[in-house]
Amino acid sequence: MSRFDEQGSGPSQRQLRVGEIIRHALADVLTRGQMADPDLDGIILTVPEVRMSPDLKNATALVMPLGGRDIKKVMAALERSRKWFRGQIARRIDLKFAPDIRFILDTRYDDDDAVTSVLHRPEVARDLGDDEAK
Repeated sequence: MSRFDEQGSGPSQRQLRVGEIIRHALADVLTRGQMADPDLDGIILTVPEVRMSPDLKNATALVMPLGGRDIKKVMAALERSRKWFRGQIARRIDLKFAPDIRFILDTRYDDDDAVTSVLHRPEVARDLGDDEAK
């Protein structure tokens, strides 16, 4: 799902607001610890963002297990529990339709680290130094 629509503008205020409501509801479900899947018991998940589709019928939750452990097992368990999470969120929010929920791994911090390490390579620093000297 693209973060931007066809015109290149970002998500609407409604998408952002509903995404934040869903994120809070999802965080509430996760902190209670009563999961539908035993693979999620005792796992601490962070949910930094929930992205909504323009029609508000699909939600994409970016998640990361604390410490980045057991990622494949956790993501598989979340995928198996999608309908259960949808039902739990439907009880906590006041929307006409409860959105379908997808879970994807939040790799933003890893991506930032990779870019930082590339920028600190000697050949890149040398190239940047040449630009500053001109």
